Parts: sequence; C-alpha cells; structure tokens
Amino acid sequence: MQQQKLFINAQRLADTIEQFADFGRTANNGVTRLALSEQDIAVRGYFRSCCEQLGMTVVVDDMGCMYATLAGTEDAPPIVLGSHMDTVKKGGRFDGILGVIAGLEIVRTLVDHGIKPRIPITVMNFTNEEGARFEPSMMASGVLSGKFTKTDMLNKKDSDGITFGDALVQSGYAGEESNRIQAATAYLELHIEQGPVLEREKLHIGLVDCVVGMVCYEIEITGESDHAGTTPMDMRKDAFFAMNDLVSTLRTQLSVLDSELVYTMGRSNVYPNIHTVIPNKVIFTLEARHKNEEIVREVEHIIQSLPAVQGDCEVTSTKLWGRDTVWFDPAICERLETSVQTLGYSYKTMASGAGHDAQFVASFLPSAMVFVPSVNGKSHCEEELTSYEDCEKGINVLLDTVLGILEV
Repeated sequence: MQQQKLFINAQRLADTIEQFADFGRTANNGVTRLALSEQDIAVRGYFRSCCEQLGMTVVVDDMGCMYATLAGTEDAPPIVLGSHMDTVKKGGRFDGILGVIAGLEIVRTLVDHGIKPRIPITVMNFTNEEGARFEPSMMASGVLSGKFTKTDMLNKKDSDGITFGDALVQSGYAGEESNRIQAATAYLELHIEQGPVLEREKLHIGLVDCVVGMVCYEIEITGESDHAGTTPMDMRKDAFFAMNDLVSTLRTQLSVLDSELVYTMGRSNVYPNIHTVIPNKVIFTLEARHKNEEIVREVEHIIQSLPAVQGDCEVTSTKLWGRDTVWFDPAICERLETSVQTLGYSYKTMASGAGHDAQFVASFLPSAMVFVPSVNGKSHCEEELTSYEDCEKGINVLLDTVLGILEV
C-alpha cells in the first residue's frame, strides 16, 4: 500500500488546531472547555461533523466517549487514535485536543489519497480526562478499564452540585454501553509533553515507554500551642519548626536516590494558623514519581523511617495512595521508533510523569504514546504552546506507523 511516504497537510493542520480552539477560546488565546459544558458540547458537534464529512460513522458510549470510525476492508479490531477535548480552566490549545486532531488528520490524509484501509480506523474522544469539572481525572477511561466504578462516577458533582450523570444526559451524549471499545489492533495517543525536556534537548519527538509510578503520603506533626511572646525557645514544641527540619532531611535523602526522581511537597496546613500562637500541628504531603518501582519503594522506606519524634513533636505518616508504573506495548513502541527513524526526526525514549487516558487504556488494549515539545514546558495555562511544525511531525509519526500496521 505504502508506495511513497505520505505526509499530512501542514496548513490544514494549523487551521484545524485554531478552529477547534475557537470552542472556548479565552481573551489571552487559551481555552476553557470543561467536560460536558456548553463549549464541550459545541466542540463535540463540530468534531462529529468533521468526521461524518469523511464518511466516518460516529457512535457514543455510556460515558459519553465518542468513536468515529472509517470502515476497513477487513473485519478486524480497529487502529484507535485519540485523546480528549476537555480542558482545565484557562488551559491551552494543544493539551488533549492534539491527539484527537491527529486522528482526524490521519483519516483526512487517507481519504485525500483514496486509501481504503484494510483495518478500520477509529478516532476517539474520551470524556472528562482533566477532571477539572468533575473529579477524578481520566474518569471515562477509568470506567472503561475497570479502574473506577460507573455508579460512583455518575454521582460525582461539580462546584454547582450538578452530577456527572445529569450533565451527561443533558448534553445528549449519554450513549450505549455496547458502544464501548472492546478490542483494538493498537491504541495510539499523541500529546504535548507538558514539560521542558524535549525543548531543552532540541528534540522533535518523545517516544513514551511508560507512565511513571507514584506514591503520596501525608505527614502529620503534633506539638503544643503556647503564647508566641512568652514561651522561651527551649521550652517550645513547635510543629512548624519540626516540619522544616523534616523537610530538609527528606530533601537531602531523596535528592541522592536517582536523577529522574521527582518529588513535591505540594500541600501544607498549619494549625491554628495565628501569628501570635506557636503552631501545635502541621500536616503536609509528599508525592514522588519514578518509573522504577524499586526507587518508589526506597522513597517509601525513607518516609516510613522518619523519626517518631522531631523537636519534641510527634511525627506520623499515612499513605494516601499510590500507583504502579504502566508500561506501554513494546511492539507498538518499536513500530513508532521505526517510523521516527524513517522520517529522520530527532527523538528520545522517555517516561510520562503526568497521567493520560493511555495509561488506563493500556490495561486492556495494546497502547503507546508520542510526545511533541512544549515551549518553555508550559501546559494547563493560556501560555501553552507547541509549534505547528512540531505538531505536524508528531502526527506524521503516527501516520507512518498506521500505514505500517495496515501493510502487514
């Protein structure tokens, strides 16, 4: 089938990115398109119309996920390309939607060249990946993969008290459970990196071999409250000072584990939080991420080995949650690497530190991801930017991989 290299239409891609960004575009050229909002419903309608113009059949499942399929000449599990179209508040024009546009442009290219695929091609839009309106994130893919219970998710409420289930029905995108994806030849997801590594290393493509494992602990320090002006320093049980000492200890120990380990102490609460009162309690979180599960276990050992008493204050740690590293399908990763090399793009194999629908999909479909650079590493903000040229390269990698699969 593949007599010569095919490439997507670069100008059409740029136009398409901006056309989709019009649905929820903000004054600062970002996008606000929360799941099942008016903007999300509108962009779904536009996506449907684009697909139907290509002769694709569009169906919706019971979680509102959309499946646009270009029929194949054989009755075989489809090649699935997709991501999500919802955003965070004042997000960007590329996060999520680029993966959907990638699938759309690949189908457009096949149609442009009169190619009837041997295997059906399905372009997917997952519902509520961001979790910005209804928590948790990756809601629909979580239900499809059995990670979340559908009933629990339908009862999740937004800040206005509207349940996900009610919003889904009102949107008109409450479809049939029988429409859920059951099998696939491959699931491919293109995404912006959302980090600075590819740009810093001047690389075009990131081949994602896994989504890193992570763990999150809550550490509680209990001291005593006394008057801030009358209590001598050597008689205090200051929980905040004890926290500072523990944070310093943790940073020293964690920093030498591995250069790829990332960790964050993103939340802290000080009680009673009054400037004239010595803090009697501090609670803070420690989240760590790494693809090597042994490194994650070492992080846990360090946390669990914290002293029971620090600065005359009691110290306890509680594991809130964790997840194992999700590894993508080696055969598909190899195909993607072959395509990158054939196209002559610079690349590296890398892990994803952020969560994506692909990490849940990988539990029941052979899956892989491709990253393209994010300017200044920006994402989840209006400044989010990936050049049209880098978007084009990423989609061309997927196109070449799809064509390679179709030839087999």
